[in-house]
Amino acid sequence: MSDIAKDATASRMPTYVGMPAFPKAAHEAVADTRLRRNLAHATGTIRERRAAAVAELDDWAELRDAGKRIKDHTLEYLGHYLRMLEGKVTEAGGVVHWARDAEEANAIVARLIKETGETEVVKVKSMATQEIGLNEALAEHGITALETDLAELIVQLADDRPSHILVPAIHKNRAEIRDLFSHRMPSAPEGLTDEPADLAEAARRHLRAKFLSAKVAVSGANFAIADTGTILVVESEGNGRMCLTLPETLITVMGIEKLLPSARDLEVFLQLLPRSSTAERMNPYTSAWTGVTPGDGPQNFHLVLLDNGRTDVRDEEVGRQALRCIRCSACLNVCPVYARAGGHAYGSPYPGPIGAILSPQIRGIGSKVDASLPFASSLCGACYEVCPVAIDIPEVLVHLRAKAAKKLPEKTVMKVAAWGLRSPARLALGQTLAGRARSLAPHLRFPRAWADTRDLPPIPKESFRAWWKRTHGDSADRKDAS
Repeated sequence: MSDIAKDATASRMPTYVGMPAFPKAAHEAVADTRLRRNLAHATGTIRERRAAAVAELDDWAELRDAGKRIKDHTLEYLGHYLRMLEGKVTEAGGVVHWARDAEEANAIVARLIKETGETEVVKVKSMATQEIGLNEALAEHGITALETDLAELIVQLADDRPSHILVPAIHKNRAEIRDLFSHRMPSAPEGLTDEPADLAEAARRHLRAKFLSAKVAVSGANFAIADTGTILVVESEGNGRMCLTLPETLITVMGIEKLLPSARDLEVFLQLLPRSSTAERMNPYTSAWTGVTPGDGPQNFHLVLLDNGRTDVRDEEVGRQALRCIRCSACLNVCPVYARAGGHAYGSPYPGPIGAILSPQIRGIGSKVDASLPFASSLCGACYEVCPVAIDIPEVLVHLRAKAAKKLPEKTVMKVAAWGLRSPARLALGQTLAGRARSLAPHLRFPRAWADTRDLPPIPKESFRAWWKRTHGDSADRKDAS
């Protein structure tokens, strides 16, 4: 991907070179009418189907609460369950690797692939590998990673970036995909139409050859079961299952928060995830494997457990709830900001509301891009309402906003406000001045980012303090004095 590069200062998650902060990136995206049209159609369709699928279950609220409690319990005893997982995977013939950050994880995967002598691997969709910039890191070692998820394949052929967790190519319509296949896919038939069946058939033929020749596969994981050492991937196309069964070596990169204590917990999550993500009652393909089995499937299995800042996030009392995320993308599809700005504006592999709270916590809130993400929301609360594990995203956004670096004008205003609020006399003086200047308020256009999109509420003729004194005399002052 020519336009994606790894920032040398980012060891946890790559930032996109030249990526502006969210307000500027969103401003440019909103001007793209075709992008807005594609997003509105796609998110609107998914949103309606999800609502119908969830409404079928009378106990959805109970399932949601159960998912939240299981995730919170796992995070509380994360070290215990990770050690249990390592023991079970090793017992089943797998090899467990621990990676503190993106650099370590990429080095481990590159070394494992080099040891096989291969220079080309197939990949099944993995947010964790996007987070660490694995494809770009492998390219530096002369290794080509071929995406096999259809949407990921589209994005890779276009030298583009994913813009949605579940549907990475959501910003492209069928005509654009047809043109892309015709120009970048050598096996695409002449006269390819933009009918979904024809596009899927072209991709199937292209990928089938890759599946049959690949010796090494790299995957992510939706869940890992601590007490059995079982790893699971859920998907809709079956391409993932080809990756997970045909190659001789399988390398799975998994964030440590994907853990579940026992297989019984799947009863909850295999209902929450498909209905929230694809509006299906159950996933078409759910692949599970435990270590290796002689004569069946990959004979070498490596599990890379990725921390990459997650233990720091877990120590955050408010922000840790972001680690409950099961990557369903329901929050993206209801977010009015995402529906207009699209995923690229977030400057992160994790777009939308969950990206606005996850990326700044993993990468740190020091850069302009990360400092802007907690403000990439209207705080309408729709993301919290649909989250299947009850992540209170607005609460975390407000929490992170308090941590974001303030600009000089904002710092100055805050200092002046603190100075005024520390003295009743100065507060009263400020209220009097504000009351006298009330006629000017409707004409204020500062700060521009706020004033251009909102109307300032009318300022009352007198403050509450003045009203109380006028209607109750000086009784309030005597009460304060007592």
